[in-house]
Amino acid sequence: MSRPTNRRQDNHKIDWHLPSISSSASAHHMSRELFVLTYGALVAQLCKDYEKDEDVNKYLERMGYNIGIRLIEDFLAHSAVRKCRSYSETVDVIAQIAFKMYLGITPGVSCSNTSENEFFLILDKNPLVDFVEELPAGRSSLCYCNLLCGVIRGALEMVHLAAEVTFVQDSLKGDDMTEIGITFTKKLEDKKHRRNK
Repeated sequence: MSRPTNRRQDNHKIDWHLPSISSSASAHHMSRELFVLTYGALVAQLCKDYEKDEDVNKYLERMGYNIGIRLIEDFLAHSAVRKCRSYSETVDVIAQIAFKMYLGITPGVSCSNTSENEFFLILDKNPLVDFVEELPAGRSSLCYCNLLCGVIRGALEMVHLAAEVTFVQDSLKGDDMTEIGITFTKKLEDKKHRRNK
């Protein structure tokens, strides 16, 4: 029996666990490499399952969101980070500690507006595309690493910060660099905190 191409995907609830920096260097490298290869296979499968890039992008973001809301506990337990007092401090923690801990890189950070609620993470190197040279043919709107946006959004939401997280530039689409935009929309209220998808 053949599988329908628009079948509903429910495996986005898989609890992915990204490798922590606390493991030995070689084991950490192998774990990260395995994650990157597995991620590539996941994106390839999603491209087979969904005709539209927008559907793949949404799926990856939603999967990342589910990882982020679980990953924040591990991050807080292993990083000894105290409560951030500003959006700027929060973004610095994401870049200098979280990315280093889980992906082994430290993105640059820039702020683009005077209200200091819009920031950019600049990735000179993106480990998720280590084995990818270009987007699949006919997939120019695919946001291959959209999982990262979901992870950041989910983790921020769990510490009561609402944010829009999107790719601004993508080296896989011919841009000079990979850049993730984070715009803080408002602080979520503790008592009325709800997950928005």
